[in-house]
Amino acid sequence: MSPAKHGKLCLVANTDWYLYNFRLTLARKMRELGWEVVMVSPSGPYVSRIAENGFRWEEWKFDRRGLNVIFEFGSMLRLIKIYAHERPRLIHHFTIKPVIYGTLAARILRTPAIVNSITGLGYVFLKSGWQGKILQNIVKPIYSLALKHQNVLVIFENGDDQNTFLHSKLVRKDQTRIIPGVGVDVSRFIPKPEAKGKPLVVLPGRLLWDKGVGVLVEAARQLKGQVELRIALVGMPDPGNPASIPLDELRKWVSEGLVEHWGFRLDMEEVYRQAHIICLPSMGEGLPTVLIEAAAAGRPIITADVPGCREVVEHGVNGLLVPPNDPHALADALKLLAGNPVLRRRMGKAGRQKVIERFSDDKIITAIVKEYSDLLCDI
Repeated sequence: MSPAKHGKLCLVANTDWYLYNFRLTLARKMRELGWEVVMVSPSGPYVSRIAENGFRWEEWKFDRRGLNVIFEFGSMLRLIKIYAHERPRLIHHFTIKPVIYGTLAARILRTPAIVNSITGLGYVFLKSGWQGKILQNIVKPIYSLALKHQNVLVIFENGDDQNTFLHSKLVRKDQTRIIPGVGVDVSRFIPKPEAKGKPLVVLPGRLLWDKGVGVLVEAARQLKGQVELRIALVGMPDPGNPASIPLDELRKWVSEGLVEHWGFRLDMEEVYRQAHIICLPSMGEGLPTVLIEAAAAGRPIITADVPGCREVVEHGVNGLLVPPNDPHALADALKLLAGNPVLRRRMGKAGRQKVIERFSDDKIITAIVKEYSDLLCDI
């Protein structure tokens, strides 16, 4: 279904990396349908790639870690200026600050249709202790103010996150939908035979404590000298995130021989081909794209039994679920799969089938476009 009437669509995120890697397919589809698509984000190395794909990009300056009230208000004013100039008919925000600031800015300017994707609860909701409570007490009322409006649609990637927002009365149920992730290209990520040699465990993603990187390192320490395997961290720390792992800590782990650090990689197909097991012991996700890619590539997964991750993995079928923040359980799971290639192949085959049935990019894009159309028809 094509969105009613053509016009201008703004896709807004906290990094150009996110827009390029996760929303380029959506932008292309909307362009095919006759829409003008404008990308909005802070500047970064992917701006040129966005331009190479024929999309206009507008810079939005803001500090992802900023808490200064004056500067944060300035961030919203800059977004108001962008929206006032562009006059989009439809705006889709991704990640926490674009969702909050962008929705308030769009409502001030009476933008006809606003879509917000909650791509995981993020640092604010995952942070424990008194600091977490303070952050939540600040953010929740702002969320409620921004989101509760008739022309605002809120898309969640899993039911647990949706229920968290509903329980906190941040949204109305009638304005929420669940669309599982961003989808993956099943013709790009395809199964290949396992590489020979020691089983290779790969954790792909930003190197954050919230991703369970420290838990995997501790499991590696427990298994050292007991199990023949290699563990590679594929990704980089994210200084813009409070949960980012310090580079000194990372170098220490490598020097101890606990993990390898492969850095940031664009050729993830090759990474999955080399891997025997994909591991993401995260504390919580929206719906982790790397796990869907890995399953599409026919690799078994070990992940934490938390929102988002358990949407991808069915325990014992296409991978193993372990309790969050439990290095002992993770070590046991790694040991089981490292020593059982038959089980790995069976799980990899089941994972591929699950992705084809639920998570292919054509299914996800079709679902998003339908929501655009329904929202625009209602206003």
